[in-house]
Amino acid sequence: MLSVTDSASLAPCPAPFNLAHYVLAAAQSRPDHIALQIVRPAGTERWSYARLDAAVRGVATGLLARGLGPGDRVLLRLGNGVSFPLAFLGAITVGIVPVPTAAGLTPAEVAKLCAVIDPRLIVAAEGVALPAANPCPVLSETELRGFEALAPADWAMGDPNRLAYIVFTSGTSGVPRAVAHAHRAVWARRMMRGGWLGIGPDDRLLHAGALNWTYTLGAGLFDPWAVGATAMVAADGVAVDQLPLFAKRFDATIFAAVPGVYRRILAQNPTLSLPRLRHGLSAGEKLPLSIRESWRAATGTDLHEAMGMSECSTFLSSSPAHPAPDGATGYPQPGRHVAILGPDGAPVPRGEAGILAVHHSDPGLFLGTVEGETICAPKGDWFQTGDMAVMAQDGAITSLGRADDMINAGGFRVSPAEIEAALNAYPGVTASAAVELPVKTDASVIALFYAGEAAEDALAGHAETCLARYKQPRLYLRREAIPVTANGKINRRALREEWKASQ
Repeated sequence: MLSVTDSASLAPCPAPFNLAHYVLAAAQSRPDHIALQIVRPAGTERWSYARLDAAVRGVATGLLARGLGPGDRVLLRLGNGVSFPLAFLGAITVGIVPVPTAAGLTPAEVAKLCAVIDPRLIVAAEGVALPAANPCPVLSETELRGFEALAPADWAMGDPNRLAYIVFTSGTSGVPRAVAHAHRAVWARRMMRGGWLGIGPDDRLLHAGALNWTYTLGAGLFDPWAVGATAMVAADGVAVDQLPLFAKRFDATIFAAVPGVYRRILAQNPTLSLPRLRHGLSAGEKLPLSIRESWRAATGTDLHEAMGMSECSTFLSSSPAHPAPDGATGYPQPGRHVAILGPDGAPVPRGEAGILAVHHSDPGLFLGTVEGETICAPKGDWFQTGDMAVMAQDGAITSLGRADDMINAGGFRVSPAEIEAALNAYPGVTASAAVELPVKTDASVIALFYAGEAAEDALAGHAETCLARYKQPRLYLRREAIPVTANGKINRRALREEWKASQ
């Protein structure tokens, strides 16, 4: 049997369509139900569906009044608060294209992103880094919130295949890639309801991630709202050790986080009293079996892993209805056309490793990458993810890691070339190689092997000035020389093997 699945397709996205209109449809059916809670130690900020709908459409009116129009790009520099969904959905309501970014980026990193997408406006919270030379006007968070009371804008309905939003992901060259998604991307998330989330209108989902990340934006907001449930998000500054308390206090029925968050919670809490919790969700990086087993022991509930990427969100997963065997990542979600491909581009026999791929017909697949005003669509019948995987006879898929050298830092994909470029610029560094190294059975860190006379503390200080926190190396290892392959490329595999042998 070949490593390919082709289950019944999802019903096509209706037309005309608008992502924001779809996500907030519960404002009509259950206007007084709580749509969003921003949780913090001092209390919680609650938004009903009716209030959220009115505020989003008011923001849309305000953006139009600032001279923006359909197709214009708006860079979002906002933290974990209600301003983020208001700006994101407010833009999409009237056809403006939001571009979320990580709040921890440095001015130089933000400048690179601006050069790629050429924004017409930046919406920024106070204290968040901006480019040294702003390429466009900046709208403050305070001004944005002032738009909430404006008359609601009409929904800009249209072709579900048109551009809705752009997200950034690192490419292997170290240059951030702008990934363009259509309005239909949110419709495709319907395949995740039974295939991963197991969510219904009475659920209360608490997500531990940052809203600028597609994992949080999708599973933390869009998916609960699409079924009329309550989304709960931890405010800026909430510590990981406070999350179990919030989950209990606010009756979370589903909890979502990356494996690293689960690891830290379990290290402090061998048992957890979460009487309303039904299950947990994990994505962003591979879930170690040890964490899943510890979570079961601590809570009496299971963890369900999903695998996806910026270009297609999650497309294979474990779920309450169809839990994956221990060690496997999950099953292709109902409606997904997934394959494991060999070097010839054809599906390999089940049990044989190859490249995980998603068929180009998947409604959740990205439109392409942004290059100026052009969107370059992926070519061929299959979009190859770059992840090695193997499919079992029953269809369960196990991820074997990246086929390239991309680093997974707390769920974020980071290009080693980007880290190396930043650290090579420091005086006294003659060469460097950024490598992901295991430091425990279920934990890894970014390490920088480097040649030269620079001191470790000086390099660490330099990294703080030019790289976001999650991109900064945690280990600095000086070497006489950085090994290279026969064709002159950095031999990261040799460095990883050297490290393993020394432990």
